[in-house]
Amino acid sequence: MSGASPDPAISRLRAALDRLETVVERRARLASAQIDAEAEFAIMQDDRARLAVELDAALDAQRALAEANSAAMERITRAAGTIERWIGRANG
Repeated sequence: MSGASPDPAISRLRAALDRLETVVERRARLASAQIDAEAEFAIMQDDRARLAVELDAALDAQRALAEANSAAMERITRAAGTIERWIGRANG
């Protein structure tokens, strides 16, 4: 051993341990943030899938309504034509 006092060595050891603790805390925060980001991403994917299903259902309902509207308009047009013919025969 050298004749140097142990105090500077202990000070360097404490400083090194403080730096190590800081690095470990920083990495723990980053790992936690990564886990939080992955969880948030999974939630967003679930929401996206649910919204896609809801959108498909809404589009199907809209198509069905459009088809029902078209069929109703055809029936109304035929009924109006029939009524006009009856009125024409009655007046004729």
